[in-house]
Amino acid sequence: MNPVVHFELPANDRQRMADFYSRVFGWKAQFMGEDMGNYVTVSTTETDERGRPTQPGAINGGLYPRTDDAGDQHPSLVIGVGNIQEAIENIKKAGGKVISEPVPIPGVGKYASFFDTEGNRMSVLQPDW
Repeated sequence: MNPVVHFELPANDRQRMADFYSRVFGWKAQFMGEDMGNYVTVSTTETDERGRPTQPGAINGGLYPRTDDAGDQHPSLVIGVGNIQEAIENIKKAGGKVISEPVPIPGVGKYASFFDTEGNRMSVLQPDW
């Protein structure tokens, strides 16, 4: 099986959203720059020196700027895969629509987004670890 390894939430105001989750749940936010799409990583659990969750089954996530694009309007999940090219082919064969070809995320892995057969935006990640 390919586990869920990350979640993503769209935000109109990244700072406001990061502050909310920090105050309510104690999550820690790290704001990335424009070179990383103004993404905000959020830690929801203790991590090791590489930033990976130490508690089995726990995942971290991220906040991304909401746009007018239909795929950017709802939360989504990131599914870890062993081979991203194979996953993309399987998505297409099963009736999904690939939104983006794999892009490298330094120190993390290769990432691509897709719509499932019901129009839900999801992503796949082939981790570097």
